[in-house]
Amino acid sequence: MTLIPTGTDSPEAAADVLAALRVATGSRHAVLDQSMPLSTETPSLVDYRNHLLLLRAWLAPLEAWLALFDDGPQDASVLDRIERTSLIDADLGDSAMPAVTQDVETIEWPRDERSRAYRWGVGYVIEGSQLGGAVLYRRLHERLAPHPLRYLGQDGMPVGPHWQRFIRAMRNDVTTDAQIADACAGAVDAFDTLLALVSREPAL
Repeated sequence: MTLIPTGTDSPEAAADVLAALRVATGSRHAVLDQSMPLSTETPSLVDYRNHLLLLRAWLAPLEAWLALFDDGPQDASVLDRIERTSLIDADLGDSAMPAVTQDVETIEWPRDERSRAYRWGVGYVIEGSQLGGAVLYRRLHERLAPHPLRYLGQDGMPVGPHWQRFIRAMRNDVTTDAQIADACAGAVDAFDTLLALVSREPAL
């Protein structure tokens, strides 16, 4: 899963939430970026299927948990709510997709932390993955045709403007040292659960 560019881990605190998130997740991003099925040199539709199976097992519980809230990153007046598991399901069910041959157990979620700042951190990982998906779409849409790659291409929805709105809203809402630390905790938990899932499913 390619994500937005990040820095490396460092004990130094960052005053800006985006900078702090990049520092907190840098090494995890590097490991994950090399571990997902689409990290192979010549990805196939089987690799894309396996990529989606892992992401669905991770993302579905997160989306269900985030839907319980209506403030912060879940405030519909601040950000449009996007149901990404539906795009994954459409891709897995596409006639061009190789048959699914194994089930992947979903992760255990939610965490006890339910602050807005924590959820901004979780959202940072989810939203950042969509930027990486757009990069993968440009690289793979011809190779893997005729599959439409709905999830990677966000079904034609521009990713950049939504990401910029997310970052602006997060910076406006997450400003204190305590909030920034909580956001980093949410992002780290989101990364670690996906890394644990990838390690648990070596066949994928």
